[in-house]
Amino acid sequence: MPGQFEPLPGGGAAVALDDVEISIIRSLAVQLLELIGPGPAEDAPDDPLAELFAEGPSEPPADPVLRRLFPDAYTDPEGAPGPQRADEQKAYSAEFRRYTENDLRAGKRENALAVVRSLDALASEAAGEGGAVLKLTPQESQQWLRALNDLRLAIGSRLEIADEEDTDLLYRLPDEDPRKPMVMAYLWLGGLQETLVTTLMP
Repeated sequence: MPGQFEPLPGGGAAVALDDVEISIIRSLAVQLLELIGPGPAEDAPDDPLAELFAEGPSEPPADPVLRRLFPDAYTDPEGAPGPQRADEQKAYSAEFRRYTENDLRAGKRENALAVVRSLDALASEAAGEGGAVLKLTPQESQQWLRALNDLRLAIGSRLEIADEEDTDLLYRLPDEDPRKPMVMAYLWLGGLQETLVTTLMP
């Protein structure tokens, strides 16, 4: 089981993690939470209806990582559109973003929080043991899967990975390259994600 998820009887998944692995994933999940930011209800805790009626932003985020996590909904798959078509796509994307981004952020936030909570529970159980087996319910497994995907998108954006060719280049980076730790995390999380997908397949 070390390094890969395996199915649990009755559904869900399990993986053995040592203390360092627990610390790395938790740290990355916390950084993702900080990047996504608080929800409207956290900004206005005295107004319980604020989140229900709040509209999201209409412009794409300035941070390239957030643009990767929350891309425009309308783009031309066949390349650069004409000026009129581009204006239409921008308007449609702005409208779509206004009414969906808050919910998307809330979902990503909840997935990352689920990762942090399950790792905190695991760390307390495994105190002094050097590691433990993380056991996830089917629902938690889905949250982990989505959070791992978001973490890889975020790291991939920081590494400027656009396609498979860029990924292949990562394997050939010298050890002294300052990007190496981030690359190792990206590849490791990819392995975890792949085995979790396989585990959850019917």
